[in-house]
Amino acid sequence: MDIRLVTDNKQSFLPLLLLADEVVGMIEKYLDRGELYALYDPDLRAACVLTDEGEGVFELQNITVLPEYQCRGYGRKLVKHLVDSSKGRAKVLMVGTGDSPMTLPFYQQCGFVFSHRIKNYMMDHYDQPIFEDGVQLFDKVYLKMDL
Repeated sequence: MDIRLVTDNKQSFLPLLLLADEVVGMIEKYLDRGELYALYDPDLRAACVLTDEGEGVFELQNITVLPEYQCRGYGRKLVKHLVDSSKGRAKVLMVGTGDSPMTLPFYQQCGFVFSHRIKNYMMDHYDQPIFEDGVQLFDKVYLKMDL
């Protein structure tokens, strides 16, 4: 398994990133300013974007694993890599996600704890309803990890 920092042609990863964030415009807000990491084993399995939000805070903006490779530990390995590579560069690692019973436990198992919630974020920032595992998402939940 190999995790690589992608510096060129980040736009080519849009189809994969769209699995985690369904609107190109939202991804474009952070893709160019963020660090894109891709996990290969041996082919592409997962990707994520990490941004520097200032004042010692990094944010995991997007983490996605190809559907055929989900639940095999790739997401967890990618998060661990981000945690390890952020130590010494940031004080806090944040992640914002929909209020999903499928996603929140993943981040909590990775060591993140609840920080705060933005009510109706999905309704206010997306043109269409956002669903995960058949459940409509309304709020954005932020979790954090002290580094």
